[in-house]
Amino acid sequence: MLMPLARASGDGVPPLVQSDMFQDEMELELAAKPPSKAHKEPIDVMSYDRYIVAMSGGKDSIACLLHLLECGVPKDRIEVHHHCVDGEPTGEDGLMDWPVTTDYCRKVAEAFGLRFSLSWRHGGIERELMRNNQPTAPVSIPYLVDGKRMDVGGQGKPNTRLKFPQQSSNLSVRWCSSVAKISLMDAWISNDPQFLEGRTLVITGERAEESTSRAHYHEFEPHRKDNRNGARVRRLVDHWRPIHKWSEHQVWDIIKRFRLLVHPGYRLGFSRLSCRCCVFADKDQWATVKFIARPQFKRVSSLEGFTGLTIHRTKSVEDLASCGRVYAASVDHQELIDVANNHVYTLEVFTDNWVMPAGAFGKASGPT
Repeated sequence: MLMPLARASGDGVPPLVQSDMFQDEMELELAAKPPSKAHKEPIDVMSYDRYIVAMSGGKDSIACLLHLLECGVPKDRIEVHHHCVDGEPTGEDGLMDWPVTTDYCRKVAEAFGLRFSLSWRHGGIERELMRNNQPTAPVSIPYLVDGKRMDVGGQGKPNTRLKFPQQSSNLSVRWCSSVAKISLMDAWISNDPQFLEGRTLVITGERAEESTSRAHYHEFEPHRKDNRNGARVRRLVDHWRPIHKWSEHQVWDIIKRFRLLVHPGYRLGFSRLSCRCCVFADKDQWATVKFIARPQFKRVSSLEGFTGLTIHRTKSVEDLASCGRVYAASVDHQELIDVANNHVYTLEVFTDNWVMPAGAFGKASGPT
């Protein structure tokens, strides 16, 4: 764990700046907000040269991939891309996410014969959380230079974070989405020359029924890194949210049609996936995290104590867990807990005995 520099006391205590700006962070604030104009014409799904599916491992991104396949998009044009929110996957447990998620996403892509790639910000969410008079860490993208992955950024103005992300539609407050997800895709598209050729479609799984904010997202629009009319560099990249109008019932229906075995987190009673220690977690989720992943829970709790700032506005994760109830599906399924806490996904991808997971239609199924 990256430890911060010693903090001064009294009048010398530096301000904890939530909207600290590394070189691109003002752009990150705009990343989750739809551009002012959507495309006027409906999408021609088959007209693209490459399709990048942003895959968290959750039900909505899975549904996007399955819908793309049902549309008949050739598999050799599809790439499944996962953002590792805890940084480079090293086999060590991260601060926020499920250990099994990266390999689960990989196994799903392999099962369909699709390319799979990863991006991460060095040190992940924990490094950014502990940042004290340092620039935000660079992003590693799947573009090779002399056989090595390219690092992007990391040269911004030194500043201080020392606080957890919190529930908010404002990305300078809920900074985990911008720092660990949105900016990673931006960095890849902006720096990999493959995106200068042909037409690219980025697919993400936001749905309108998840929140009022997401209800205002455009279903089909130019990606924020699109530059099709550039004078010197041209890059045509569109952004499609194919399940934006779908209900959760429709999401589970397509997963059932493909007989796909969902991430073990859903089967343990979780109704949302990324991250396991999500800022939107309620008291029951925190009680369950403490039950199935006590070391991870204790790390989060200790960092709340260290920074003096909690994820929840008024309560610590210990407070929340103490008044919550462990999901019933987690109490009696140690074998699934073992799968979820492993860095290698050991179950099948498809099943002939598909059943609705315990976490389906839960109260924490989307951001609020």
